[in-house]
Amino acid sequence: MIEILGLSKQYGSQKVVNNLNLNIERGEVFGLLGPNGAGKSTTIRMILGMTEPSSGTVKVNGFLSNMNPIKVKECVGYLPEDVGFYDKMTAFENLMYTAQLNRISKATAKDKVEQLLKLVGLHNERNKKAGTFSKGMKQRLGLADVLIKDPKVIILDEPTLGLDPKGMKEFLDLIKRLSEEKGVTVLFSSHHLHQVQHICSRVGLFINGQLIASGDVDSLSTQLFGDQSARVFAGVRYDNNNEYSNKKEELKRQLLSNPEVSGVQFNDEELIVECKNNMSSYVAKTIVNQHLDLTYLNKKEYGLDEIYDKYFEGGDHHES
Repeated sequence: MIEILGLSKQYGSQKVVNNLNLNIERGEVFGLLGPNGAGKSTTIRMILGMTEPSSGTVKVNGFLSNMNPIKVKECVGYLPEDVGFYDKMTAFENLMYTAQLNRISKATAKDKVEQLLKLVGLHNERNKKAGTFSKGMKQRLGLADVLIKDPKVIILDEPTLGLDPKGMKEFLDLIKRLSEEKGVTVLFSSHHLHQVQHICSRVGLFINGQLIASGDVDSLSTQLFGDQSARVFAGVRYDNNNEYSNKKEELKRQLLSNPEVSGVQFNDEELIVECKNNMSSYVAKTIVNQHLDLTYLNKKEYGLDEIYDKYFEGGDHHES
C-alpha cells in the first residue's frame, strides 16, 4: 500500500531523511518509532505529497506522491498531532462540513456522520460545540473526520500527545479495532514505546533520519541483538561437590552443541544460557539428562523495552 524507495530530504547541509526504504502492506498497522527530531514528520509530509523529496520516490496505492498528490490525498486520511476544528460549530456540523469538502452528498453524509460519531463514542456529544471538547474528545472527533472519505490508509502523527492514560488507551483500542474490522492500513508515528507496542503488527526504528531496523518484535530482537536475542536462567544443583565441576563441563558442552545456543556460563548454582530463541525446554531436558537437580527456570527475551533502551535512551546508535 505504501512503497518508499531511496527516499531522502535535505535542508541545506542537513539530511533530515536519509535513503529510506520501506514497504507497508495493505491492512497492516505499522509503527514508526523514534525520538523527536528523527525525521518522522518529514517522512509523513513526503508520503502525503506535501513536500518534495530531495531524492527517491513514494508510492501510495500505486500513485507517486509528488506527481499525483491529489490522488494520494483522496485515499489517505491524515490525523496530525494537533487537530483543528471550528470551535463554534458542533461535532456534527464539523463532520458535515468535511463531508461537503470531500464532495459527499448531504443525504449520504448525514447517515455517515451519525455512524462515525457512534463509532468513536461521541454520538451523545454530537450537538456540543467543538470548542468545549477535551483533547481526547477532539482526537476521537479527528478520527471520525479522517474516516469520512473511507480512506484506504490512515496516517497518525503523534496522535496521543496530551491525552491522559485512560484517553490514550481508548484511542489506541479504537485504532486497533478499526484496522481489524475495516482492513484499513495504518501508519502510526510515535516516540512512545508502549503505544506502538500496543497496536502495531510491525515496527520501524527511525533514528537521525535513518531506518535502522524493521519487523515484528521477534525479528527486531534478532536483528539488534543477534545470537543473544534470548536468555535462559536455570538453577542447577548436585549433591556430590567433587563431581559437580565435571557435570557442569559436560552440561556446557552438550548445550553448546546446539547451534541455537551461543553462550553458556555458570554463576555459582545458576546457569545462564544465551540463545537465538527461547530454548527453555531444551535447557531443562539437558540438565535433567545430566542427572542434575533443576531448582528453577526463567527466560528473558529481548523485547521493545530493551530495544528502546539500547537505541533511544543513550544506547549505541543514539546521538543527542
